[in-house]
Amino acid sequence: MAIIDINADLGEGFGIWELGDDLALLDVITSANVACGFHAGDPLIMRRVCAAAVERGVTIGAQVSYRDLPGFGRREMDVAAPELTAEILYQLAALDGIARTEGGRVAYVKPHGALYNRVVRDPVQAGAVADAVRAYDPALPLLTLPGSALHDVADGLEVVAECFADRAYTPSGALVSRREPGAVVHDADAVTRRAVRMAVDGTVAAVDGTEVALRARSICVHGDTPGAVTLARSVRSALSDAGVALEAFA
Repeated sequence: MAIIDINADLGEGFGIWELGDDLALLDVITSANVACGFHAGDPLIMRRVCAAAVERGVTIGAQVSYRDLPGFGRREMDVAAPELTAEILYQLAALDGIARTEGGRVAYVKPHGALYNRVVRDPVQAGAVADAVRAYDPALPLLTLPGSALHDVADGLEVVAECFADRAYTPSGALVSRREPGAVVHDADAVTRRAVRMAVDGTVAAVDGTEVALRARSICVHGDTPGAVTLARSVRSALSDAGVALEAFA
């Protein structure tokens, strides 16, 4: 029987601005990627999300990013490796400290946005992220794409592969850039079918129709897209109906 985790990005509001329905998504997912304040989120939001996740038994992950609040962490930046390592440590320690005051802890790390895509292909930036996790707690898994450079630089760290039910893929297995049309799949039926195929068959159709293999332990559903909660519920229900066990990886 296939076993899969469902993760989503949460805590991505800031101050009076809200993005997504965190509480509703926490009733659906098994792992929460919580923004740590560099691309979104603030201390109050972080605390609220951590408390709600602990209450529901949802695993907490640190969603670390480039320091880019105006660009929501989606603008690629050239950050020296030592500085990037320190910035990842800063975010990880902040969220973990807040999570522990609420009776939980950070159980894994997932890069966000431009940093996520950068570490897939850049071993230097990937190494900087891995160094931060290794320095803070080498038992923490890293969540990334199956072909990410993080796998090559992990050096003893656990790296967990994930896939995206609502993102388009290139034939090489990379995510289509959000600058390109069709990068995000909005059709609920299509997203649900893709999620089941990913979990059961370990494949997805790329934008050119070719089949891409992507054995993954976790499926990401985005929380900042229209109808995100309804879509997440549909994905969870379809996975259960297909006989897939839903279980956090950390």
